[in-house]
Amino acid sequence: MNRRDFLKTTAALAALGVVAKLAGPLKAESPAKKAPVSGEPDMVAVKGGEPGPMFDLAIRELGGMKNFVKKGQTVVIKPNIGWDQPPSMAANTNPELVARIIEHCKEAGASRIYVFDTTCNDWKSTYKNSGIAEAAEKAGAIVVGGDSARDKVYLEKNYTEVDVPGATRLKKMMLHNLVRDCDVLINVPVLKVHGGAHLTCCMKNLMGMVSKENHKFFHNNNLHQCIAECCSYRKPDLNVVDAYRVMIKHGPRGVNSDDVKVLKYQMLGRDMVALDTAGAKLLDVPLRKIGHLAIGESLGIGTTKLDTLNIKRITV
Repeated sequence: MNRRDFLKTTAALAALGVVAKLAGPLKAESPAKKAPVSGEPDMVAVKGGEPGPMFDLAIRELGGMKNFVKKGQTVVIKPNIGWDQPPSMAANTNPELVARIIEHCKEAGASRIYVFDTTCNDWKSTYKNSGIAEAAEKAGAIVVGGDSARDKVYLEKNYTEVDVPGATRLKKMMLHNLVRDCDVLINVPVLKVHGGAHLTCCMKNLMGMVSKENHKFFHNNNLHQCIAECCSYRKPDLNVVDAYRVMIKHGPRGVNSDDVKVLKYQMLGRDMVALDTAGAKLLDVPLRKIGHLAIGESLGIGTTKLDTLNIKRITV
């Protein structure tokens, strides 16, 4: 990383208060409101280390996985497995992180743990080359294939049309039955830029809950509105943002290694809008460009006002 990139990244991290030992007091975005200073954090941000141990630290600050998963419950873990790319390209969620989340769910007593995504490239290739299928199976999860838009039998068997209450654009969507029926939904996006949505993080990642045919509808009918309305249907019980490697250009698939920057960063919380806001700051993407954030806030999904939240920051 050159000096210019270092200063730019440091400034973004400082905006989130994660340069910890060196950063001074942050200037409040809204002087009228102050973030709570005690109790369980709204968000945990970890900088440094490796994906698995980073998650260990972060989930402990949120009370452990037993705070989200109870004995006997069914869990769906929804990473980004959309693209036929290796882990080094940061197009998909880090497989080590996915495996560690599965291990914590098992320790919490989950009866069944599924890993699933509706992929953009052929699902068999993306599952294999992302490293996620192998890592998830070794950790003890059930890996379920995604809709390739060609297997109509799979589509009819595994997706159900549901109504989206209060929606103005996405009034119905074809939702995967695993998401509809599970007890616990854990959303595990990789942070990256996106040509259409400008940012892929928690909210955009939930497009992978619906069929590939629905993806076309999203892109042709106000993408940002559809993303927000999709997220309003069911909020994940936990969101884990993988920002270990991030794609800073040519997203969402990437072209070569120059598109990737190693930040070694991870964020956890329940609030998708807040986590996406933090992710946008990390990538220096103006919030005004990410329409689904403001819409999501208006729908009550979460907040963009990070200064009102209790954020626990850990530097390894």
